[in-house]
Amino acid sequence: MLAPSTASAMSAQPPLPSPPLPGVEDHWALFLDVDGTLLDFADRPEQVCVDGRLRELLDDLYATLDGALALVSGRSLDDLDDLFGHPPWAMAGLHGLELRCADGRYRGVHIGAARRSLVREIAGEIATGLPGVTLEDKGIAVALHCRTAPQQFEALRASVQALLPHLAGYEMQQGNMVIELKPEGMDKGSAVTSLLARGPFLGRQPVYVGDDLTDEHGFAMANLEHGISIRVGAREPSLARFSLPEPAATRAWLFRVLHALKHGALSHAHPSGGNA
Repeated sequence: MLAPSTASAMSAQPPLPSPPLPGVEDHWALFLDVDGTLLDFADRPEQVCVDGRLRELLDDLYATLDGALALVSGRSLDDLDDLFGHPPWAMAGLHGLELRCADGRYRGVHIGAARRSLVREIAGEIATGLPGVTLEDKGIAVALHCRTAPQQFEALRASVQALLPHLAGYEMQQGNMVIELKPEGMDKGSAVTSLLARGPFLGRQPVYVGDDLTDEHGFAMANLEHGISIRVGAREPSLARFSLPEPAATRAWLFRVLHALKHGALSHAHPSGGNA
């Protein structure tokens, strides 16, 4: 969860401006959330797919940025590999609990089988007691989704909070119609900070794009590093300083970013605000 001082800074704010494009002298490092940012949500996580056009766009950005592109997701690395075809990009999975650096080095968190089994068992009991709630087993973490039954969200959160004291070393992570139980001590911002400490990200300006409460750690990191923080959607409050309305707008903006990196920024904004 965000620290109280961070949360208090997230007060009601006026509409955020559209994000900028890179200038000639800018050296960006792109950090991209997946669900709700690059991809539209589906009722179940396994129902989403990545089309060839998006994969080609990310490949082009990766090459143009000399490798300074990473996915930062709540999905596991195995799931991201399946979705994106085992890409060469750096990736942080499970909100940073898994990290694969640009050179292929892996960092993870070890949780014993008995502890993982207990977490799955407790989460399964919660899901069974709340119609419409489904369990996603992520290995060392579990997610409880209620996208098809949004009226269950408050009851789901209360149930997880009530049982959390029995799960030492685990914490609750809220998201868009999902509650996750994950090991403590790591978040997306910390994962990105680790990537920024080594090539090809070292010395570059971080540009973090995400949609959910879990991405606020990434926004805070980008702001502290004099980077660019971009919220997708209208969720408030947020530490982000720029906004895009939806994943389709994110993809369109990324195409413009690629054009700007290769040929210079376009001379005029798109009529809808520069991002569609």
